[in-house]
Amino acid sequence: MTETTKRVFGRFEIQSLLGRGGMAEVYRAKVLSGARAGWTVAIKRLIPDLAKKPEYVDLFASEADLSRYLNHPNIVKVLEVGVKDDVYFIVMELIDGRDVGQIVRRFKQKGIPWPVDFAVYVAKALLEALGYAHTAVGPTGKPLGIVHCDVSPSNIFVSRTGDLKLGDFGVARARAMHASDAVMGKPYYLSPEVLAGNVTPAADLWAATVTLYELLTLERPFTGSTPDEVYAAIRHGRYNPVHRLRPEAPEELSDVIARAFSRDPDDRFQTAEEYVEALEPLFDERVGTPLAISALVRGLFGAPAGA
Repeated sequence: MTETTKRVFGRFEIQSLLGRGGMAEVYRAKVLSGARAGWTVAIKRLIPDLAKKPEYVDLFASEADLSRYLNHPNIVKVLEVGVKDDVYFIVMELIDGRDVGQIVRRFKQKGIPWPVDFAVYVAKALLEALGYAHTAVGPTGKPLGIVHCDVSPSNIFVSRTGDLKLGDFGVARARAMHASDAVMGKPYYLSPEVLAGNVTPAADLWAATVTLYELLTLERPFTGSTPDEVYAAIRHGRYNPVHRLRPEAPEELSDVIARAFSRDPDDRFQTAEEYVEALEPLFDERVGTPLAISALVRGLFGAPAGA
């Protein structure tokens, strides 16, 4: 199917392809009937070839089951899950905008920095979503034990109204649960503990710090020409302090990032909430707002964020 072909899938009219990953495809679709008739939504569908493999069906089902329990303003909301003609799908709210990775790339193209207040605002929203997820419980009150495992700018979405949403929770948790010796997630955002095979909520706080660093400097802190070189940089904590690349950033902000990158996990922030408290005094809430973020994205792309 091309990006412009329209066809009916159950109660939905598939309008265009939004993205394709290793396990699923995401489409823009219109709801044709039912309580949400007329809504425009996003549908994630398991790639047909993988539907024949039980391990991938289990991963996709885990995402569907988990995502229905997550209800937070900074997390992409799941509306419905199901199977149609042996095609497994998840219906989600459509974030009509850009992902933060696209915004970072546009800043780099234009050679201008991401405003400090905006960067901290995004980091706070991300950490608030993670804090909620890390402590989320199921219908019986039992903790769900969620670890995202794939926090990065490309998984944070900015709507045309400036709302910030973190996506892809369920698959990431399923990967962590089913991981063997393989390293999961994007190499640049992995913590030393994840590289050693220890997946805990601290992995998400580390990745959130890498994301904040990237927003402030437009560079990744831990780099290399191969994954092994990146992993070595992560293990040894080799990175340029923020103040060297962004002198106008508050010194206290550079200190917060340094603490979050401490080699000893006990010296880092122990919860997302503690991390948010450290960031609170370091940005002007009159500047870092959804309206301002929305205007920034429109200015960067020369059109409404979803255009």
